[in-house]
Amino acid sequence: MKRGPTGKNEILTIGDEKVRAFIPKPLPPAPPLILQGPIQTLLERALLALGRLDSVSTLLPGTDLFLYAYVRKEAVLSSQIEGTQSSLSDLLLFEMEQAPGAPLDDVVEVSNYVGALEYGLERLRGGFPLSSRLIREIHKKLLSRGRGSSKDPGEFRRSQNWVGGSRPGTALFVPPPHTAVKDCISDLERFLHGTQDGFPAVIKAGLAHVQFETIHPFLDGNGRV
Repeated sequence: MKRGPTGKNEILTIGDEKVRAFIPKPLPPAPPLILQGPIQTLLERALLALGRLDSVSTLLPGTDLFLYAYVRKEAVLSSQIEGTQSSLSDLLLFEMEQAPGAPLDDVVEVSNYVGALEYGLERLRGGFPLSSRLIREIHKKLLSRGRGSSKDPGEFRRSQNWVGGSRPGTALFVPPPHTAVKDCISDLERFLHGTQDGFPAVIKAGLAHVQFETIHPFLDGNGRV
């Protein structure tokens, strides 16, 4: 087992192959992340953009329509990263129960994304904490129909997955073994609710995003979650 500053590699035997699975260290980073130089510049630009968005929202007669369109645009663009061919107009036609131009499976996948995102926001507004339970609930909504519905929606994986390649031995990246997933997610949950690190919300969100993708706790849909 080889350790590094961001985690450790664990040798697994899968079939007749030995592969290196990466287990990330718990957040916050050690040594500590220093917010200066290029990182500080990018943080300032991000905060400025968020401030402009907040300012514009106060000028709108009603934010409901803006949020309606924004959520759906987010769903379309995020799903396209996963290879779906649906457009915003396809999604709107589907929601009006009209035939979209893109393959139905693709549009259903984007519609699931909208439903999962709105469900998660509603739960958070109701005071439910951002937690492993909520993450699994969102995943269940996301994979409720169409592709991925057979990939254990709402359940952390109980087998090994990988990124790239046709098998673990040729993969670009092998996430932690399934036996380590719950501990990794518990560590991430503690980081999300910790208050001692002093990170701005944008930085904390970025670190959490990378950590979640590294853990890859589900068989499918990790990027969209």
